[in-house]
Amino acid sequence: MVIGLISGDILLTIKNTVMKTKNERIEDFLKGLNIDNLYVMDYVNIDDIDFSNAYQSIYEMIDDEGGFNVDIIYYSNAIDYLAKNDPSLDESLELADEFGFELSKLNSEVLASLLASEKCRDDFSALETDIEEFFNELKEEDDE
Repeated sequence: MVIGLISGDILLTIKNTVMKTKNERIEDFLKGLNIDNLYVMDYVNIDDIDFSNAYQSIYEMIDDEGGFNVDIIYYSNAIDYLAKNDPSLDESLELADEFGFELSKLNSEVLASLLASEKCRDDFSALETDIEEFFNELKEEDDE
């Protein structure tokens, strides 16, 4: 009976070590995602990730916490951002229209923030394959 408890404790310790290593790997992977204006780990709880649909699970966690909402404040910062990313204002005005903004409510900060938020979503979406592949590999390791 004592041997069974010791073996069980050892197995539990080994399992916790493996889980910790897996969580550390996930954390390192998520920290390594290079997205302007978004630090993924601020919005993701590793234990809540659905491995069968990791990308969507992580996307929803970030979105639910407002992680894709980027605020560009101060006129000069907004103008600089727009000059570099949308000098014709076509994209940002299209986004404002899609979100139902009235022309009288628009300014450079609103346009720059809308564009930066959309870019943040797009940059994250561009990593969908990488995210799914990483979590599929982890899932396969668990199945072994």
